Amino acid sequence: MSHQPVLLKEVIANLKPEKDGTYLDGTFGAGGYSRAILEAVQCNLFAIDRDESAKKFAEKLTKNFPDHFVFLSGKFSESERLLNEQNAPKLDGMVFDIGVSSMQLDDRSRGFSFDSEAKLDMRMDQNSFPSAFEVVNESSEKELAQIIKEFGDEPKARQIAKKIIAARAVKPITTCQDLAQIVRSLYYGYSKTDPSTRTFQALRIFVNQELEELKAALASSLTLLKKGGRLVVVSFHSLEDSIVKNFLKEESGLSQTFSRYQPISEQQNSSKNFHVLTKSAISPTAEEIAANPRARSAKMRVAVRI
Repeated sequence: MSHQPVLLKEVIANLKPEKDGTYLDGTFGAGGYSRAILEAVQCNLFAIDRDESAKKFAEKLTKNFPDHFVFLSGKFSESERLLNEQNAPKLDGMVFDIGVSSMQLDDRSRGFSFDSEAKLDMRMDQNSFPSAFEVVNESSEKELAQIIKEFGDEPKARQIAKKIIAARAVKPITTCQDLAQIVRSLYYGYSKTDPSTRTFQALRIFVNQELEELKAALASSLTLLKKGGRLVVVSFHSLEDSIVKNFLKEESGLSQTFSRYQPISEQQNSSKNFHVLTKSAISPTAEEIAANPRARSAKMRVAVRI
């Protein structure tokens, strides 16, 4: 499957790149957003990714836009440090596309896909530790159940954890298929999505500390964006979207409540760092979902720094 950036038109329309502006693509991946930003207008773009495999895509853009594109290897939670090291100016906009990329899912050797015969891995940064293999084979039953429930919202988390413990007592759970078959054995009948999807999602989020990374990346926008700078975030499941939604609600003052007895001056001086442009999250069109089924759960939220 080709690497199709989700909500691409909507991202560019809401980021509104301007001539000579400075932008950040915090989750470079295969470079779909970065290329579209650079082709939209003559601007300057920094891109960040912790996955070594992203570098080959970055090299192409560096050749095509040598004076306008800089790739930085690292976590998007480290955006502030990475950009400060480049003496980057305040940003006119930043975009984050949260979660696993198509290239990671499609590369069976990376151990993300439940159809893969490769060793369980799921690390976006392959120098990090632990991998999904260690988590599955070394965590306690209680820890496994908590991970699968908390990050996968899996109703059978306890049963899955118990079955994992029983299976690994016989031999280590080595491949993605081994784990997927354990989860599938607890489900019967037809399902639109593979029954192991939630368990794999939970392990991936835990291994990569994705929710903590997202919180740190969002916090960096307060420092990195100039007044009028735009924040565009695309997420793919409810845990991520909830973090984005709550962050924007908090930073736009929408979560604050005031007593009617509180002085008006205190109410007016309340902290407001963003103006939220998306009252409801933007979702892909039916046409995009038909062309790219992986887009179906995407939600985009946009805000402007004030």
